[in-house]
Amino acid sequence: MEYRSFEQIYLQYYKPVYAYLMTLCQNEELAAELTQETFYQAVRSIDRFDGSCQVSTWLCQIAKHLFHQDLRKRRREEPLPEEEGALPPLPSAEAEVLEQTGRLDLLRRVHDLPEPGREVVYLRIFGNLSF
Repeated sequence: MEYRSFEQIYLQYYKPVYAYLMTLCQNEELAAELTQETFYQAVRSIDRFDGSCQVSTWLCQIAKHLFHQDLRKRRREEPLPEEEGALPPLPSAEAEVLEQTGRLDLLRRVHDLPEPGREVVYLRIFGNLSF
């Protein structure tokens, strides 16, 4: 296929290929990018086009292949969703110091409790016993 006729093919089929990709991905930017890649791949493989199907069918097959290829690539790059019970982010040093200070203050207050109450709290906190 000569240069002039491929330019005509591009002008004739750009919108239908773009519309087809829009139905697949629902994203204007991605559809435009994949449309350009479709025509690039078509130029590269024009010698393998045997004419057994319509040009529009051939271009949409290339577009579909590129869409699925992009989808697989995005899935590999996608971060894993946080699982239930996953570890929370580590606290900052400042938050850790404040938490330790709060614990020390709490232990001091427990130590100042009268004897029967203090023993109950110690058994609950350190012995994991119920109240």
